[in-house]
Amino acid sequence: MRNSKSRMTLLVLCVLAVAAPAVAKDKGKPDADKAAKKATFATFTLKEDYPEGPAPAGVFGELKPRLQDIIERMDKAAKDDKIKGIVLKLRSPEVGLGKVDELRAAVARVRKAGKRVYADVQSAMTKDYLIASACDEIVMPPAGDLMITGLQAEVTFFKGLLDKLGIQADFIQIGAFKGASEPLTRTDMSPEFRQQFESVIDNYYLQIVNTIAADRKLDPGKVKDLIDEGLFMAKRAKEAGLVDRVCYEDELESQLKQELQLDELVFEKDYGKKKIDTDFSGLGGFMKLIELMTGTESAGKGGRNSKIAVVYAVGTIMSGESKQGLMSEESLGGDTIIKAIRQAEEDEKVKAIVLRVDSPGGSALASDLVWREIVRAKKPLVASMGDIAASGGYYISMGAKQIYAEPGTLTGSIGVVGGKLAVKGLMNKIGVTTEVIRRGKNSGLMSATDPFTPEERDAWKRSMTEVYGQFTTKAAEGRKMNLEKLEGLAAGRLFTGKMAVENGLADKLGTLADAVAGAKELAGLKADEKVDLMILPQPKSFFENLFGGDADDADSRAVPPQLAKDLTPSLAKPLLEQIRGAQLLLKLFSEPTATVLPYHVEFK
Repeated sequence: MRNSKSRMTLLVLCVLAVAAPAVAKDKGKPDADKAAKKATFATFTLKEDYPEGPAPAGVFGELKPRLQDIIERMDKAAKDDKIKGIVLKLRSPEVGLGKVDELRAAVARVRKAGKRVYADVQSAMTKDYLIASACDEIVMPPAGDLMITGLQAEVTFFKGLLDKLGIQADFIQIGAFKGASEPLTRTDMSPEFRQQFESVIDNYYLQIVNTIAADRKLDPGKVKDLIDEGLFMAKRAKEAGLVDRVCYEDELESQLKQELQLDELVFEKDYGKKKIDTDFSGLGGFMKLIELMTGTESAGKGGRNSKIAVVYAVGTIMSGESKQGLMSEESLGGDTIIKAIRQAEEDEKVKAIVLRVDSPGGSALASDLVWREIVRAKKPLVASMGDIAASGGYYISMGAKQIYAEPGTLTGSIGVVGGKLAVKGLMNKIGVTTEVIRRGKNSGLMSATDPFTPEERDAWKRSMTEVYGQFTTKAAEGRKMNLEKLEGLAAGRLFTGKMAVENGLADKLGTLADAVAGAKELAGLKADEKVDLMILPQPKSFFENLFGGDADDADSRAVPPQLAKDLTPSLAKPLLEQIRGAQLLLKLFSEPTATVLPYHVEFK
């Protein structure tokens, strides 16, 4: 018995000895249920105007964020497994309704990826709110305010100023609704001008109402009542169902941690934004600085994938090369766009071309030359309309195989306008007189002092009528539409992108990403096939902008420095925009015929 008990005791000790390491190991292992829970949210701050097209090459291009940059960063966050959600800080971005559609689509892609999106608004207006309403939740601090006041179009008229200066605006327009010269020839809108803008505003208003109603799950009639109420402080906005949460930023963090049962919540500020290395010490630093200044750092990138070329046509269309200030695009040169299309055509890896248009038009000649290059393209070419693709902007789009428009795009305005400013009265006021000797009835056509004679007016109008006939005929052929029907949509009439799809001037509603997908399909590429985007025209470097442009192209020349310094920011910016617009219009009307919108129409 003793031996038996001894053997039993030894067996138990052996079992305990073998089990001991396992027990100790288990004790050192953290409990899965008690593991620290951590999540990372990406934050984006929207506060710029986000121009389209490639940025100027080099360090100055990094200072001005572009629309495609913010879209790419949001799409990157949607695919990033470590990012669990997004906080979108809306700080009054100065974007058009086409860009609003692009940003809303980017938010939708993030949500489709299963990530929650929170809109952080402090003092928001209608466009900010349209972006915010695409998010899962809208958050506002207690002292925040929301102004959803509808939409209005503002057109500035200069005839009164010209009359005081002794300048006569002598213009001809083909098409009763083509009011591009009215800011110079009238003090108010003509009945036709007002009619077309009322139809556009009506459509935009319905889009705003229906979008808010769908996003916020409100009755459209209720939304109209809220728009008429207009101004909301945070508490009232929440009561009305326009805002989901009223709290400060730090309170949002603590609330999300509790709701998501997190131990730690990290906000990655300016997610995906490219960091600029500012260490320029030594020889290596000097070379790095040269690369940044010249833009050579990004040149020559290649890849094995097929390519879709995205050609950006942004700005007022002019003959010759594009003119670009150090910080912003000033005008779109027809020659520049033609070269970009040819470059895409000659690149074997490029399978299709997307023409991204954000232009109110401009020179009829330059527009026609670009159109010709588009219809000659052997590769599938799709047009994608941004904020505005009207008049000459529509002219260059209508030769594409397919046209995609944003719901908020402003397009149409098929018509022409031409004329000149006669400054004889101004010259007389300041003591300058001119003697003229003429041979030929039309010798004074291009005179800068006198308005048109009846014979000169007839000659000018014949030329413009021919250009208008070419415009409408080519538009009808491009849209495969009966000429009579097309003419009913012409004469300068304006449409939203939604209206353009309904009446046949555009094919589909969609973003730039949708247009790229459509171009892939036309090229015979599979929908899931990875392609690289080739962005054209290639941006100029800092030194090219500094030394290669005309002296009068610099932004700083638009307003005298002392005047800009003395004006408050709220006055300086509108004045600067007005003067730049007037400068472009005067340069544009140095050509016989223009296809352009009223050059300063602002939707608020």
